[in-house]
Amino acid sequence: MTFVSHVQPRWSDMDIYGHVNHANVVTLLEEARVPVLFGEAERAGLAELPKGVVVVKLGVHYRAPIVAAPGLTVRVEIELTELKASTVTLGYVVRTGPDESDAVAVTAETVLAPYDTGKLRPRRFADAESEFLKRVFADA
Repeated sequence: MTFVSHVQPRWSDMDIYGHVNHANVVTLLEEARVPVLFGEAERAGLAELPKGVVVVKLGVHYRAPIVAAPGLTVRVEIELTELKASTVTLGYVVRTGPDESDAVAVTAETVLAPYDTGKLRPRRFADAESEFLKRVFADA
């Protein structure tokens, strides 16, 4: 039940120590979930979910450095760990390279909420959105 995304760190993501800066790791997490929460959601006919999802809570555990190199992609494994009426919790494993056997660089968790951009506030998931999230992670 894991959605796999491959993300390419950029040279500009690195800091003075030669590895991807902690703030840019968070950007990699965001880039990894965009294909599922926006691309897959749009293909599934969901109009509201791709309009707005906000991060409610974020936790990141750094285990090994990620070094940006030309053409390198990192594997980001995303798992749905909890789905409530108005939030979804995603767990992440970021590897140092593109393969399942590459070292774990980061483990993370985000709590996300659907957001109503018209009313400028979080909202509850529609039934179709909840079913989509269950299905897309179960099928991954």
